[in-house]
Amino acid sequence: MIYKVSLRKSDEGYSVSVPGMPGCWSEGKTEAEALGNIKDAISEYVAAIETLDTNVESRLVEVG
Repeated sequence: MIYKVSLRKSDEGYSVSVPGMPGCWSEGKTEAEALGNIKDAISEYVAAIETLDTNVESRLVEVG
């Protein structure tokens, strides 16, 4: 899947968040590190949502 992320440069490195996933963010010293870290954060976010959402059937759909 492809997710849109917001990337911000600071004096310490880069922070990255996913606008469509409240609270899903990460950081890294380089842009590449931050983008790699957000991939892990997205996977963990999706897994947590699926675990918490036991009353709803989940499906993956491709948009695009």
